[in-house]
Amino acid sequence: MFYRFADPHFLLFLAALPLLGIWYWKKSRRSSATLRYSSLDLVNPAVTTKASRLRHSLFVFRLLALAALIVAFARPQTGVSGEEVLTEGIDIVLAIDLSTSMLAEDLVPTRVEAVKQVASSFVSGRRNDRIGLVVFAGQAFTQAPLTLDYNVLQNLLGELDVSMISVDGTAVGMGLATAVKRLQESDAESKVIILLTDGRNNRGEIDPVTAAQMAQALGIKVYAIGAGTRGEAPITVDDPTFGRRRMRMRVDVDEPTLRAVAEQTGGTYFRATDRQSLEAIYSEIDELETTEVEVEHYTHYGELFLFPLAVGLFFLVLEVGLGTRS
Repeated sequence: MFYRFADPHFLLFLAALPLLGIWYWKKSRRSSATLRYSSLDLVNPAVTTKASRLRHSLFVFRLLALAALIVAFARPQTGVSGEEVLTEGIDIVLAIDLSTSMLAEDLVPTRVEAVKQVASSFVSGRRNDRIGLVVFAGQAFTQAPLTLDYNVLQNLLGELDVSMISVDGTAVGMGLATAVKRLQESDAESKVIILLTDGRNNRGEIDPVTAAQMAQALGIKVYAIGAGTRGEAPITVDDPTFGRRRMRMRVDVDEPTLRAVAEQTGGTYFRATDRQSLEAIYSEIDELETTEVEVEHYTHYGELFLFPLAVGLFFLVLEVGLGTRS
């Protein structure tokens, strides 16, 4: 909030008020006379009358009234600035694999934890984009519909765990199809799915290529990310016989299928072999999917001239009232 005068040139008249004060002071001195009395007893009652004491106050009230009226004519205003975003953002759905293999530790500290943290940073860097969240393992679920509430979305990302979905496996096609469904009713100019998985499709009624065809028909672009090192990756498991232990598992990312899915929809396939490459991939997608946001700035002004106008009228009435009684 700020203040301004709509017609500030009226304030120049305030410079005349000190000149009026000087003129009144000199006029009062010239009009004063000296009389000789042998005794002041006859004069004192006249000097101490109420009208005499308020003689100069009337001029002061007049000056105050003029000052307040000049300020009122200058139209003081209070202003509040804001902005309105005119351009719609991009609709994005994050489709994240939560199969037990996401506990592998080739992406520090684990694949699932690395994805949660990097995806959260990606969300925090977006502006004016609606973002949704789909998770899948042996089944696929919508964890968050498209939303602009990034705080809620980041909280949901932080709560992701491989134990959330009871049916294990990797239903890549179902995860992608569920994400497509989230974007089916979207009227955004750009619709994007960021699909991340560390395996190959082995569950669900819809295969990844069919889901990609659905995305293509709706104008949805898919960025596919294969997560996991090449060869074998360490993983900590709870063995019912030998207890909690570390072992190595073979990394089995279906790169040909993920690449075909991305290319069919006009997207790109990426391979994240460690935490650093995963961060770089999300940063690259962030740069690829940008929208020029058109912003309209505005300012609302509220008039404040009634306050100095009321003060000016008050002093004017006060001067007239006291002047008629003197």
